[in-house]
Amino acid sequence: MTCVICKTGETELGLATVTLERDGKTLVFKQVPAQVCSNCGEEYVGEDITMELLKLAEEAVSAGVEVEIREYAA
Repeated sequence: MTCVICKTGETELGLATVTLERDGKTLVFKQVPAQVCSNCGEEYVGEDITMELLKLAEEAVSAGVEVEIREYAA
């Protein structure tokens, strides 16, 4: 797909780091599959992976996690 940010680059499969913050809690997910713009580097995470990240984040916050860094595993 053409990047909606720079409008010139094409996205290709790559990896991203996603940081989620809420109520003073911070979760970082590394090695998340994403489409990455070859021109500007903008990262696009798919809906299914986003939903999984949000679920994992909710579970971590419920367990009392304040700060956590995880490597994403499908």
